[in-house]
Amino acid sequence: MKLRNLTLVKLILTGLLLTGLIVPAFAASEAEIAKAEQAMSAKDYTTAITVLEAALQSDPDNIRAGSDYRQAIMRKSMAAHPKEGAPADFDRCVAFFEKLVAANPKASVAYLNYGFCSVDKIPAAGSITQVLLANAALGQFSKSIELKPSWIALYTRGNSYLYWPVIFGKAGLGVADLERAYGMQKSEPTRAYHQRLYISLGDGYWKTDNIDKARAIWKEGLSKFPDSKQIKARLDRKDDDLKSYIDDQLDPGKRVDTDLHEIWEAK
Repeated sequence: MKLRNLTLVKLILTGLLLTGLIVPAFAASEAEIAKAEQAMSAKDYTTAITVLEAALQSDPDNIRAGSDYRQAIMRKSMAAHPKEGAPADFDRCVAFFEKLVAANPKASVAYLNYGFCSVDKIPAAGSITQVLLANAALGQFSKSIELKPSWIALYTRGNSYLYWPVIFGKAGLGVADLERAYGMQKSEPTRAYHQRLYISLGDGYWKTDNIDKARAIWKEGLSKFPDSKQIKARLDRKDDDLKSYIDDQLDPGKRVDTDLHEIWEAK
């Protein structure tokens, strides 16, 4: 009797879902994200932040909501404090994701965005704090990889290692992550964001004194992305000129593009 009643309930719920009387959770999340993006377009960052926090609480691993949320935090700060924003403005993002991952300890993408919160704050912070933030970000990226070793998580941590000065010896760790991500993308259809891997892996090889491997991976990248200005810039330079260029690109004090729209748009 209980089994028959349970089956009946399932049939009723399925019917309601199909007729639109029950809206799936992901649909509500999409509506929230659309509302937030409209608010961001109107520079109403406060509304966007509030809406996206609600969306993430119901769907913590939503990569689009997480990326948009961080962008809203950053844009609001930079609008109020031109150039790189004020350090305290990013604390809301850090605190929000700290609570989010505590409530959702298996949410790998939430950990990824948690790490990006620290990266987003780095340009606004002082030099000592920047090191602490960079180290905190690596910890969150590592947790994301532990939960799910995705392309974006491996690329992100690998690329992050390259920003550390050579004296810390982290470039080799970066190459290891980036090579794993490279292996993944070789078995996938080519995506626009794969260009980033060719650039970073080449930079990693260069920082570990594997110049020939660096140029080889950049050339491979250029064959797939012939319009890439960044890859061309590296291949057009040598010796001290190349060193100056890469050092400038990997300046830890400069803002890094952490907008993940290329990832979710490709899905």
